[in-house]
Amino acid sequence: MKFSRRQFLNVSGGAVVGSCLGNPFSSVAKAAPQQVGKTLDRQLGITTSSLAYQLSPRAKEDRITLLELPRILRDELGMTVIDLNTSTLAATDRKYLDQVRAAADKAGCILTNLKMNQPKLDMNSPDAAVRNKALDTYKASIDVASHLGLKWARPLPLVPTPDIKIHVASYRELCEYGAERNVQLLVENYGWMQSDPDSVVKLVKAIGENVAACPDTGNWDSEEIRYAGLKQTFPIAVTCDFKARNLGPRGEHPLYDLKRCFEIGWQAGFRGPWCFEHANKDRKALFKELVLLREMLQTWMQEAAKQSS
Repeated sequence: MKFSRRQFLNVSGGAVVGSCLGNPFSSVAKAAPQQVGKTLDRQLGITTSSLAYQLSPRAKEDRITLLELPRILRDELGMTVIDLNTSTLAATDRKYLDQVRAAADKAGCILTNLKMNQPKLDMNSPDAAVRNKALDTYKASIDVASHLGLKWARPLPLVPTPDIKIHVASYRELCEYGAERNVQLLVENYGWMQSDPDSVVKLVKAIGENVAACPDTGNWDSEEIRYAGLKQTFPIAVTCDFKARNLGPRGEHPLYDLKRCFEIGWQAGFRGPWCFEHANKDRKALFKELVLLREMLQTWMQEAAKQSS
């Protein structure tokens, strides 16, 4: 059975229900109110991995802390959405997480997602001890996402193709855990998934509940697979990593067609959020390029909206 984008979102979104019993971050059996209460349509932002060279756990000259990022994102980059990465959290204690959320609220920014990128975890291992260690670590991160009021969390796909039976069972366990904490799990085309344009759709369908897609426009093994994969994946997407590699002075992007990636998403009914993933060691150059990407997407959305009206 093939779902329309609207049917899929109604079904998958409805699965994020339940209590938060056992959440070590909450003194009551209730998940934190989600910060993403308003629509994310046409909203633009960044993944914090874009600032891998600029972010620092503590205040340093020429570096940015996560607590400063929301104000800088709003004032200097003109965007409001922040897609977090576990590597960019300076700590996971309750006090620090409350400071992160307060900083975002004060700046009018939205924290949406937690990319769970802890190294050396394998939730697909046939060894139960290895698998359970990965699942326990991911569950702790889902608790963090819940405390921050995030809508989504994404475990990291590995390069080797997994035993799909084990992989689906582990994902379902995380999805059930997330549902009790109002956190939906995401599937991203990375690692073993990059060579198959149908990989995300097939995995989401196999998992079944409390799961959706997060297409990354850059993570495909070829041009043919990229555009076919995006065409398959965008109808079940709830957020997008809009990845750009080396940019020219006017936004030229020779590696692949950024506008075509956008158009595939828009034609599939996806409206946002679009989170830029683009890094540069030079802060001034990075900010200039992120503003350029923002202006490109804003222009494309305006043009697409006019054409469809």
